[in-house]
Amino acid sequence: MTTARSYLYVPGDKPEVLAKALGRGADALIVDLEDAVAPSGKDAARVIVAEFLAGLPPADEAEVEIWVRVNGEGIAPLDIDWVASPALRGFVLAKTERPLDVENAAAACSRQEVRLGIMGGSFSLVPLLESASAVLDARAIAASSSRVARLQVGEADLRADIGVTPGDDERELLAVRSLIVLASAAAGIDPPVGPVSTNFRDLDALRTSTDALARLGYVGRACIHPAQAAVVNEVFTPTAEAVEAASALVEAFEAAQAAGQGVFTDESGRMVDLAVVRQARRTLELAR
Repeated sequence: MTTARSYLYVPGDKPEVLAKALGRGADALIVDLEDAVAPSGKDAARVIVAEFLAGLPPADEAEVEIWVRVNGEGIAPLDIDWVASPALRGFVLAKTERPLDVENAAAACSRQEVRLGIMGGSFSLVPLLESASAVLDARAIAASSSRVARLQVGEADLRADIGVTPGDDERELLAVRSLIVLASAAAGIDPPVGPVSTNFRDLDALRTSTDALARLGYVGRACIHPAQAAVVNEVFTPTAEAVEAASALVEAFEAAQAAGQGVFTDESGRMVDLAVVRQARRTLELAR
């Protein structure tokens, strides 16, 4: 399965938007039952989302990944029980605060897999970290269940929690963003998905900040508007030149190993060892 680059948020209470969302250019959709839905409309949104998912193919046959963002504060298991479907890759857990939040959602996933008659472990989880406490517990949250696929940070809520006002280069958020990459690697899960940019009209600024996220080790980004998906997809797709160089590097390293060498020097005079090759292999994994 290729790595999704763009994750487009779609409100769960608008069937006309859901009907068009699959063709808007994103690799994945996050159908939202949380912030996009008013408290009085939660039950109706669950019904709408369940009906939408019922008309889709199983997740392993779909061209676009489908996730559902479920409500925090102990409501996630209820949402999962309502909308679990074979069409889903899994659930984004809003306002995850501690490992127990993930464990409770994982238990709900297990119940629903049995009910649906699908393979255990089919549903993955993406904890959404939106507070200082959650960020500081990122490694424990990431390691709390084998279902955790990756982490994501909800920076709007986080900024309000810690009082950060980012400037144009967003350096004020660098420590948090790097910590999440480190926690993910330490827990052995996939690299994180970058946060949304709420200014969907400034695509140049989006490209600049997404380039910075890619350099930090992120492999995708959440979007709130279809126009953002094309930019995000481009940033997270290695160029043909990068893929060619990575492929040549891996081939040269494998030839060197076959000849009994642990390291070698490439044509530019750079020493190449396993660490360099790991980066090259990651580039090939991201190529589409």
